[in-house]
Amino acid sequence: MMDKQMVMEWAKMLMSYKFALDEISTKLTILNEELQFVQHYNPIEHVKTRIKSPESIVEKLQRKGVEVSKENAAAHIRDIAGVRVICSFTTDVYRVYEMILRQGDVKVIEVKDYIKDPKPNGYQSLHMIIEIPVFLSDRIEHVKVEIQLRTIAMDFWASLEHKIYYQFHDDMPDSIRDQLKETADMIGALDKRMLGLKEEVQRFSEDALHTTTSSLALSPPAPPAQSAVPTPKPAPKPAPVAALSPKPAPAQSPL
Repeated sequence: MMDKQMVMEWAKMLMSYKFALDEISTKLTILNEELQFVQHYNPIEHVKTRIKSPESIVEKLQRKGVEVSKENAAAHIRDIAGVRVICSFTTDVYRVYEMILRQGDVKVIEVKDYIKDPKPNGYQSLHMIIEIPVFLSDRIEHVKVEIQLRTIAMDFWASLEHKIYYQFHDDMPDSIRDQLKETADMIGALDKRMLGLKEEVQRFSEDALHTTTSSLALSPPAPPAQSAVPTPKPAPKPAPVAALSPKPAPAQSPL
C-alpha cells in the first residue's frame, strides 16, 4: 500500500505522461481535421486516452519481479500512457499509422501488427510504442506512449472480451473461449465486407463523375446568346404623294 507522500511523488512523475498524451491527441486531431477539410473524409472516429494508476504500475512491476521505483517504471513499463485510435475501416488504420510515422518528433520504438497476424484468441489491433518529447519549463523529457489502432468492430470485440476475461481470468471455459474466437473471425469478415462496400460506393462515385465529365466534353457548343437589346425596326417609308392633274382652263364666253 502506497502512502500519501509516495502517491504524490508518483503523480508528479505521471504528469509528463499526461502531457505526452495531450501532444499525441493534438497531433491526431490536426491530421483528422486536415483530411476532413482537404479531402472531405475523416479516417478517425474517436480517440481514447488513459494513464495507469500508481497502484497499477506497482502491481505490474511486482509481477515482473522488478524493484518498485519511478525509474524502473519508466524503464520497464511502456504502456503507462496509452492512446486508442478508433478508425472506420482497416485501410484507415494503416493510413493513420503512416501519418504517425511521418511526424518528425515521433520516434517509433516497436510495432506489433495483430491485424495481419491476430492473437490466438482472435484479438486484432495495430500496436505502436512511440517516444515523444515533452518540453517542460526546465528540461525535455522523452516519454513512451502506447498507441493502439483498430476499427470500430475490433474495438467492440476487444472491449467485451476484456470484460468476459476478467470474470474468469485463467479459468475461462473452453466453450466460451471458442465462441469468442469464432466471434473474432466474424468481426474480421465484417470489416472486410464493409471495406468492400466502401470501395464499391467509391467506384460508383468515380464512374458517375467520369460519365458527367465525358458528356460535357462531347456536347456541341451552345449557340451564342442573342443580345438582349432589341434590333431597331427600320423607319416606315413615307406614302407616295399622288400626282396632281392640271385643272382644265375655264371656257371663254363668246363675244
